[in-house]
Amino acid sequence: MSDTGNKNNILTDVLIIGAGVAGLSAAIKLAMLRSDITITVLTKTNTSETNTSWAQGGIASVWDFSVDGYAQHIADTIDAGDGLCDPEVVEIVVKEGHERVEELIQWGARFDKEEDGAYNLGKEGGHSQNRILHYKDITGWEIQRTLNEKVKQYPNVRILEHYFALDIISQHHLGHNVTRLTPNIQCYGTYVLNKETQEIDTILAKITVMCTGGTGQIYKTTTNPVIATGDGIAMVYRAKGRIANMEFVQFHPTALYQTNGEKPDFLISEAVRGFGAILKTPHGEKFMYKYDDRLSLAPRDIVARAIDNEMKVLGVDHMSLDCRHLDQEGFLEHFPNIYRKCKSIGIDPFMDMIPVVPACHYACGGILVDKIGRSAIHNLMAAGECTCSGLHGANRLASNSLLEGLVFGHRVALSIAAYIDDLVIIDHIPDWDAEGTTDPKEMVLITQSLKELKDLMSYYVGIVRTNIRLKRASDRLYLLYEETERLYGTTKISPQLCELRNLITIAYLVTKGATMRRESRGLHFNTDYPDHYDYKEITLL
Repeated sequence: MSDTGNKNNILTDVLIIGAGVAGLSAAIKLAMLRSDITITVLTKTNTSETNTSWAQGGIASVWDFSVDGYAQHIADTIDAGDGLCDPEVVEIVVKEGHERVEELIQWGARFDKEEDGAYNLGKEGGHSQNRILHYKDITGWEIQRTLNEKVKQYPNVRILEHYFALDIISQHHLGHNVTRLTPNIQCYGTYVLNKETQEIDTILAKITVMCTGGTGQIYKTTTNPVIATGDGIAMVYRAKGRIANMEFVQFHPTALYQTNGEKPDFLISEAVRGFGAILKTPHGEKFMYKYDDRLSLAPRDIVARAIDNEMKVLGVDHMSLDCRHLDQEGFLEHFPNIYRKCKSIGIDPFMDMIPVVPACHYACGGILVDKIGRSAIHNLMAAGECTCSGLHGANRLASNSLLEGLVFGHRVALSIAAYIDDLVIIDHIPDWDAEGTTDPKEMVLITQSLKELKDLMSYYVGIVRTNIRLKRASDRLYLLYEETERLYGTTKISPQLCELRNLITIAYLVTKGATMRRESRGLHFNTDYPDHYDYKEITLL
């Protein structure tokens, strides 16, 4: 990496925004392939605080071929996706995923094993076989640890922590009128806020890769960390890229119900149900038999809607997860953190049922990419949760997300290594223009707008939707958008303001996608269209 004449300009061959499983696996594989190029990884906090590091359950991969096979994993994924998966992408991820996971193990990932040395394979909702590799109940943390250690081996990878990406640089910043109909939109890099110096730098790259993770902070209740503000998707949308299927927001059925307001909401992993836990009402009555033959291990969209409906019918604040009948030694071995968390708030899983509620967990839509991670904007690629690759369709199969990050991180790296020599850095980019802006005088303008946003999305664009709720959300979002844009145009840049702006964009995209989809499918359930229609195209925004 080198500086240009301008102290705020940084040049790098490849810029990767995001340091989770997709971003770091892409950086590592690219460094292995091309030691002669510079790779810069950007993270707005540090490499330990990513969506990946919060993943509990595990990573799905066909492992025991004596009872399982690729065809079964593919079928399970397509079934969960409710008709909107791209079968070719599903096959790619499932088949290549096994090799990627083996590679991760070679890099030092420690997955739980039986006494005989065989991997202890878990089972989660929607899976027909036990195929979930896991490390206790903190699998994401273990994968993040492995990648953080591995990337240190490559001197041509530089990680910049506490840098907040603001906007993709394109022809728009050279004075050209760029619209969604403009052909050949190019990405030249990005403007970034150095959170330590408070200066705005310009990072210029031959290729930029978006790996910015999820969008969970648009809702009041979410298992996502506070960093999950949809920054990459919002930046690509503003740059006139293509976004797809944003209406498919996955709510995890079982977040720990607490009244103390702790955020993010603590996840009770689906693996607990795979271990044998049973969903019940607070009065101890089973209810999943009314909704699906797979009972507590039905796909997440079905279970989340069932819990939501039972709560409304009974007029209660939560449902319950019964673990009292489970093997205590096995539970403690597999779920030590869940056990400790429950005990810390006065719940003994061996004596008490665990109170649970659905919480926003995963975005199945995002930046539209092809099979090697290319977006609609030239020299801009993407991988991981911020994308719509065709793998998840209308509902993600449990534990397929980490797998997707590994596979597409690898594919992105292969693609970049093959054609980066044909590209040049465009360096005649103007500096960020902050003229006329002043320091913010009232942070309450940002914090209250964020609260309003979370409220309206939770009440109007949640698990169950109606046309009138979506219209009300759309109207109120427009007011928030106008207010925030006025603030953005007159106030000096801050991460809080930029995250609010990005979240409003994400909320608009989710609401717009939900409004356009005139059917109920997968994670999108609209009571005005309770049945499936023959509408299987992706929703492009």
